[in-house]
Amino acid sequence: MDPHFTPLDDRLCFAIYSTSIAINRLYKPVLDEMGITYPQYLVLSALWEKDCQSIGAIADRLSLDSSTITPLVKRLELAGFLRRHRNAVDERQVHVHVTEKAQALKPRTSCFKDMVVAKSGMSLEEMGVLNKDIRRFLAALTEQEHPQAAELAYEI
Repeated sequence: MDPHFTPLDDRLCFAIYSTSIAINRLYKPVLDEMGITYPQYLVLSALWEKDCQSIGAIADRLSLDSSTITPLVKRLELAGFLRRHRNAVDERQVHVHVTEKAQALKPRTSCFKDMVVAKSGMSLEEMGVLNKDIRRFLAALTEQEHPQAAELAYEI
């Protein structure tokens, strides 16, 4: 065995990547029924937290570039889930609002937590600890402060 090579199964980055893919696959049938993709679900989730955000604010919340968010927002708008409008003070900014159609999807996503808990065999408390640890790890890697890290509730 090469001492300078770490097998994939021993790499934290691969474990996190693979877990993300597995969660996406678990969510996919429900998201397909709703007519949205996982990245679109994340955009909607950011707007369910706080409606009427700029494209830039959504991008910041999701740790993505605005150029990644814009096409997602446009497709969601075409599907009737969002409305966009230019900021009256600064026309360079586009604000996004959820529609009633998008609000109607929100309760349908509540099954995700139960699906992941059931598949994982972990308790809510264990999942909460895992979420807290991963967020603390993310904060360290991105050199960000996460003041709510101590109080994080379990959510998937």
